[in-house]
Amino acid sequence: MISAAAHRRLATEAWESLLRSQVAVMRELHKEPIFKKVGSREYDVLFNLSRCPTGWLRLNELNDNVLLTQPSISRLVERLEARGLVQRRTPDDDRRGVLIGLTEAGAALQKEVGRAHVQNIMQLMEEALSDAEMQTLLELTGKLRSAVALRAGGAAAAAAAVSPAPSAT
Repeated sequence: MISAAAHRRLATEAWESLLRSQVAVMRELHKEPIFKKVGSREYDVLFNLSRCPTGWLRLNELNDNVLLTQPSISRLVERLEARGLVQRRTPDDDRRGVLIGLTEAGAALQKEVGRAHVQNIMQLMEEALSDAEMQTLLELTGKLRSAVALRAGGAAAAAAAVSPAPSAT
């Protein structure tokens, strides 16, 4: 058994390593030429909209799934709408609400960027990790998301947090 100080140091070093790895991987992936067509934050919005079964998300639901503040999301959605990649509509059940959905052009761009992005992810991950290591990484990051979800909102949120992430295409 390790001391409390050694345990704290291990937890801090593991967290820092995870964070630095994530930043390094994201920087490498976003060097790819496909991200000249759409920025990574814009792609994140298009990707999340593409995953929605109804094809539409409320702005606050979109905000729950991307790493931006509400005002930043609103401005980003305005820019995507101006480019013809997303559209807005008012929900039938709430005249004050706003739904955001992909246009045909937005869906096509998301698929194009998504396919290239998945290829880049595969190349990078395969260079660094075996299948068994990727499975272990998936399990460990799932446990971390579950612990955070339990803190934030209980068992239902934790169960949702450990479900496998969908494909990026």
